[in-house]
This record gives sequence, structure tokens and C-alpha cells, in this order.
Amino acid sequence: MFTALRNQAVLGWPKAVLPNYLSRPLRIISGYDRNQLRPDLLAGLTIAVILLPQSIAYALIAELPPQMGIYTAIVGAVVGAFWGSSNQAHTGPTNAVSLLVLSTLIIGYTPGNPEYIFAAGLLALMAGVLQLIMGLARLGMLLTFVSHSVVIGFSAGAGVLIAVRQLAPLLGIQVSAHGLIEMLIEMVKELPEVQRETAVLGIGTIVIILVLKKINPKIPAALIAMIAASALVFAFSLNEKGVVVIGELPKGLPPLSDFSQFDLPAIPNLFAGALAVGIIGLVETMAISRSIATQTGQQLDSNQEFVGQGLANIATGMFSGYACSGSFTRSAVNYNAGGRSPIAAASSGVFVLISMFFLAPMAAYLPRTALAGVLIVVSIGMINRAEIARIWQGARGDAIIMLVTLFATLFLELAIAVFIGIMLSFALYIMRTSTPRVQQVLPDEGFKHFAYQPTRPVCPQLGIINILGSLYFGAVNHVEEAVRQHREMHPEQRYLLIRMHNVNHCDFSGIHLLEGIVHMYREGGGDVFLVRVGHKVDKLMNSTGFCNLLGRQNFLLEDTAISHLFHHELDPAVCIYECPVRVFKECQNLPKPLHPKYIEVFEDEYKSTVVHEVEPEAVWLDVKSGDKAVKVVDVREPREYRQGHIPGAELVPLPQILSGDFELKPHGEKRVVFVCRSGRRSRRAAQKLMNGEYQIEIVKGGMLAWESAGLLEALEEITIDYITSEVKPEA
Repeated sequence: MFTALRNQAVLGWPKAVLPNYLSRPLRIISGYDRNQLRPDLLAGLTIAVILLPQSIAYALIAELPPQMGIYTAIVGAVVGAFWGSSNQAHTGPTNAVSLLVLSTLIIGYTPGNPEYIFAAGLLALMAGVLQLIMGLARLGMLLTFVSHSVVIGFSAGAGVLIAVRQLAPLLGIQVSAHGLIEMLIEMVKELPEVQRETAVLGIGTIVIILVLKKINPKIPAALIAMIAASALVFAFSLNEKGVVVIGELPKGLPPLSDFSQFDLPAIPNLFAGALAVGIIGLVETMAISRSIATQTGQQLDSNQEFVGQGLANIATGMFSGYACSGSFTRSAVNYNAGGRSPIAAASSGVFVLISMFFLAPMAAYLPRTALAGVLIVVSIGMINRAEIARIWQGARGDAIIMLVTLFATLFLELAIAVFIGIMLSFALYIMRTSTPRVQQVLPDEGFKHFAYQPTRPVCPQLGIINILGSLYFGAVNHVEEAVRQHREMHPEQRYLLIRMHNVNHCDFSGIHLLEGIVHMYREGGGDVFLVRVGHKVDKLMNSTGFCNLLGRQNFLLEDTAISHLFHHELDPAVCIYECPVRVFKECQNLPKPLHPKYIEVFEDEYKSTVVHEVEPEAVWLDVKSGDKAVKVVDVREPREYRQGHIPGAELVPLPQILSGDFELKPHGEKRVVFVCRSGRRSRRAAQKLMNGEYQIEIVKGGMLAWESAGLLEALEEITIDYITSEVKPEA
């Protein structure tokens, strides 16, 4: 019991004293399993073998002193591991962020100057503060709006730029240009000045790395190639023959940055670059963490990762380093080497610190061209050809984002390229969410599932649609237009069933949209029903009064919705006499039509343009005026006729007409107007009785259109006025 209380106290006091995100190191240490120590230390040592040469090489990409890369590797690995969310993600200097640092600083500073070096630390500090604020404000969900195509396009463009920039030190020539085209042109001009020993060492480094990786990918090829190049420089005194070397590195702990160089006006100048560095760093780190988490099953906290990356950048900026982020390569090595906890990544920084005391003097013979060779191999690996092909073959919007980001990275400032990619991601997201698919669906052949089947005929009474997206203010116009188009294409469908299982979010604009749809169908004599409404959406519907408007009885269970509508809402006469398609399972047991002619091809008759259609308003004027030359024949069933009909219309059900039991007999009429519910049965009757003796017409849209135009109520008023005018006053 005492042990349990002690553990509870150890784990509980950090939360009480520190914010949850900042107390993560204490939780890691207090809950650490000692059985993981050996595999974690072995994984950390494996990472350190890769991290040491990478840290020097990546610092040179940013045109910073090599020791800044090492300081970043030490501090970033420790802080990023303890305050991050992933157990395997490794934080430190990376090629993409290093290139961003260079492109940001090169505008206002000269590489090598103290101001340039301090600005690099200040840039890391600013990026870290931005990341920390985003994490503490719980803005981790914002990363979901940045397309993966941005990272792929930026990484590919950065890979090309890094490779081109490293060609000059690889060959021992001097290039002062910074634009891609300008650099290539200047290199071509400088080719006659290639330093032979430098070029041989650099190209040899590339060959060694490629050969060793071919033999065994787990071999630390970069480290071996750099040691071999250093040994050649030492053995043949190549540093005295023009081969540029790094020079001996300082020993000791990372020192505090010299803030005597601080210049307040520099902050606004670096802000755009800091924002770009921060965002790209977060996107890369979260992509790495999620990729590994799919294999480990770890549950990630994006806000915690924001805090971890923010604190790592703040720490590297404070301790003579520069901006850092999660590394794809080192994180994968950590996972494959058996790293089980953040201790593995943190220990890699400690191992690099220890190695500085022993290997720092050896850097005096490390040739710059060897590092250029390492960076060229790494940069080519940044161009993920397989992923580029997948994106290109996939969604066109993602492919456009990738290409635009790629070319912007090659030819524009990198910060601008990053923002262009992010803005395109937001634009694509808005386009996709503001235009959700609205599909009419039908049961499949087994009547078990609903599917989009645009070529199949539909039910003449009931439409079923899927709304595949959120009903928020940006999407309501598109959804409303889609529903109205569906209504215009199928005016005979009085009922609408909306499947809501893909509507995860709905706002007040969405509620207004649904209210409009309900009013539209109810004005046409029908109704709207919903199935599979999510809990959050249902809660909003209830709080805004939409449930009262629609009625809880119109919220149906999906398994019984069609059966309920078939038996309680749909008109069986329409199912028997007008519909030959038998869409639903419930339709299969309907009796066959009363006359064989009902089984004739339906669509050919319905699409016929021989019969003249007359607007309901024109018939209304004839009836109102009492024109005896017009005869109205209602071909619906008696039950439908009793529910409402045009005054003076003669009831002659369609089966009677098709069976030949009815003939048109002249009584002075010159025009015969047939009417039914929607126009289908009246068209059949007109085609049957068209013999040239009469002017045959049908009411366009049938009684549905008549009611929608408000003519039923108008004629009721006319009838009442007529009756009251005939009543004589009492004597």
C-alpha cells in the first residue's frame, strides 16, 4: 500500500505543479521500465553513429559552423525526446529545415559573419516560441489541413537545391549565386577551375556510400566514407594541396548563445522564415510520428509534439544551435534498432556529446568535399519517387499542390514556397468540404446495401440521397443546389429520405438548409425523413428546434425505414399502376397491373412528346370561366379522386380506359384534358384515346403541380362563392 501511495505521489505531483504538457519528462522518468534500458541505449548508440556526420553536413547546408550542427544534435535530441509525444521520433538538424534557414538568412546577412550566426539562433528561438504557443493553445489539429503533398513537393525541391548547391564544394570551385538557374550557369563557367584532388575525394565518397549501402543498408556508410576521406587527407597531406577541410571542432558542452548581438528590428525580418521553419518542422515531425505509430500502436498527442518541438528549438537557439525538427531517417533507425522509449533518442544526443571529446581533433582532416558527397546522396534520397508517382496517379488536387510546391521551392524563396503549398492545401480543403457529394442511391441487387447507381430507374414516389460531407456554412449552397436539381429531375417524388451517416458536422446554416428542404417537399404535398443522424448533429437539431419542425416520427431507423415508408407513406396505387421498376424489396410482392398493357415499355411512353401538355393555370382559367368546350377527365383511382380533384372533372380510372371499357363521346366538347397525380397515367390515357376527333391534352405535372400552384385552394374558394350566391335570402 505504501508503494502504491508513493507511486501515486510521484506521478501526481508534476501535474499539480506544472502544466500537463511541460511535466512529460517527469512522467517518462517516473514510469520508466528498467528492462527497456539496454535496447534503448543500443538504439541511441546506433542513431549517434548516423547523427554525428549528419549534424556537421546539415550545418554546412545552412552555411553555419559545423559545431552548430553538433550542438543542435545534442540539445535537440534530448529536449525533443523528453517533451515530444512519440516514443521513437528523433529531433535534430535536418536537410529541409537547414535549407530553409539558409534561404531566410541569406537575404539580410552574410554567411560566416557573427550576425549571421546569431540570426540563425534567433530564428530557432522564434520558431520554437511559435510552435510552443500553438501547442499550449491546442492547435495541433491545424496540421490536418496541410496536405501531405506539400511535404513531398517541398522535400523533392529541397533535395534538388541541396544537390545543386553541393556540386561546387564537391568539385572545389567557387560559386556566389544562390538562384537555381544562376548557380548552374556559374558552375558551367567554373568547370575549367575544378580542383582535381577535391573532386576525386568527393566523388569517391559518393561511390563508397553507394557501394556499402548496396552491400548492406545497415552499414554506417556515411561515417565510414568520411573516415576514409579524412585518412587520405592525413596520409597524403591533401589539405596542403588545396583540399578544404573542416578544421578542429571545439570540445565541451554546448555554450549559451551570445545575446550581445541581439537586434530588435531583426525579429520582423525573420518572422516569415520562422513561421515557415516552424510549420515545416511540425508537419515533418508529425508525419514521421504517425508513420511509426501505425506500426507500434502508440496513441499520439499532436499538441504535446508541438510543445516538444517548440522547446527543442528554443533550447537549441539558447545553446548555440539552430533550428531543428524530426528526422525521417533517424526516427526509422531508432525504431528498427529497437528503441522503445524516448530514452533512446535522448541517449543519442549524450553519445554525440561524448564523441566530441574524442573525435573533435579528427575534424581537422575532414574534407569539405566528403561532406558534400554525403549531402548529395542524402538529398537525392529526399526525392521520394514512389510517393510522387502515387500522388500523381491519385487525386488531381493533391498532384497540383505537389507540383506547385515543388516548382515554387526551386524558383522562389523557400518561405514563400512553403506558404504557397499551405495556402493551396487550405484552398483544396475548402473546395472539397464546400462541395460535398450529394448522391441518389438505390438498394443493390440483394436489397442489403444502398449504392450509387445512376443508370438504374428510380422510385417515382421516394428519393433517397446520401450527403457525403459536413453541412456547414461553406457547403450549404452546394447541397441546396444539388437537392433542388434532384427535385427538378424527379418532380413526381413527393418524399425524400436523407441518409446522414456521413454528416459529421452541422452548423446553424446547415439547419436552415434542412428546414428549407422540409418546407419545399411539404409544400408539394410530401415530406422529408432522416436516417443515421449522428449524436452531435442530433443534439444541434434538438437545441435549434429542427426536431420539432420535422417531428421525431420522421427520424427513422435505417433497417426499417423503407418498410415504414412503403406501408405508411407511399401511395399503393402509384406503386401498382404507375411504377414498373420495383426498386425496393417491399415492391417485389406487389400484384401485377390489372391489364396486360401495363407491362408495356414504360419509359418509351413517358418520354413521348406527342401529347400536348397544358399548364395548370390555363386549366384553372377554363374551369373558372365555366367553358363548356373543355372536358376534364381524372384517370386516378377513386380513393385518390376523393382526396382532392379539379371541380367538374369526370373520374375514369386508367385501367378502365386501357381495357377499352371507356370511349370518348361527343357532348359538345372540343378539348379533353386528362389529369392524374404526376402526369404518367394521363399520358397513357391520352395516347390510348387519341383519335383526331378531339384536341387531347394533359395537365403538366398532374395534381402535384396543381396543388403546388395553390389552385386547389383557389378553386375551393370559387366553389364556396358559387354556392353562397345561389342561396336565396329568407322571406
